[in-house]
Amino acid sequence: MTASYKVEDLFSVKGKVALVTGGSRGLGLAMARAFVENGAKVYISSRKADVCDQVAKELSEVGECVSIPADLSKTESRDALVKELIKREESLHILVNNAGAAWGALYEDYPEDGFDKVMELNVKAIFMLTRDLTPLLEKGARPLDPARVINVGSMEGLMVSGYDNYAYSASKAAVHHMTRVLAVKLGERGITVNAIAPGYIETKMTGWMLKIYKDEIVANAPLGRLGEPTDIAGAALYLASRASAYVNGAVIPIDGGTSAK
Repeated sequence: MTASYKVEDLFSVKGKVALVTGGSRGLGLAMARAFVENGAKVYISSRKADVCDQVAKELSEVGECVSIPADLSKTESRDALVKELIKREESLHILVNNAGAAWGALYEDYPEDGFDKVMELNVKAIFMLTRDLTPLLEKGARPLDPARVINVGSMEGLMVSGYDNYAYSASKAAVHHMTRVLAVKLGERGITVNAIAPGYIETKMTGWMLKIYKDEIVANAPLGRLGEPTDIAGAALYLASRASAYVNGAVIPIDGGTSAK
């Protein structure tokens, strides 16, 4: 059969089932909306149940979105999310590991509990959730259209930024390498694993940093601006679609060239 090079075929996610963690705000919400608006059935998860439910209700006005609140830093809550998804779906095509935390503090004062919180959610939870959803992802894999795991790393995991974000930058570097490890492990099961490494984008998580350093960050950016949520949503659509079927183990910077500079 002749391959189709039409945009609507190469970049389609229509009919796919996706889970976006941290999907009720920021970059997670942008990716969830992109999937919903382009015909995927999307489950979103976040720690605050009322917010998660409200966002899912709003996204359901333009497509199909379901809320499954969960605190992914807690084993029992993560297990409940997996069980609920397995109960609802026979297969999963797209897993976006976006939920994360940051903790900024001076080097001399950096707290151990803050460090633990960041590593627990940003690294351990991603591994455990991916591991536990692998059987469902295997069922979603198709010839020439594998199931997808998309991990959200960070530009700060690619470079030394100089900001007091020690656990965060270390955790995102770990996410990038874990992405490559899992890509090799899961490729033979019909699952690709890739990561996006966003630069500085105005979200609740980056608010404290941009309040202080925004002018400096923009001045240092080759494109002379902060990133937009649509920049991340476009990359997620690509990594979830037929167009990226042979991309595996990649970490894609979406930072306007800042990490290259």
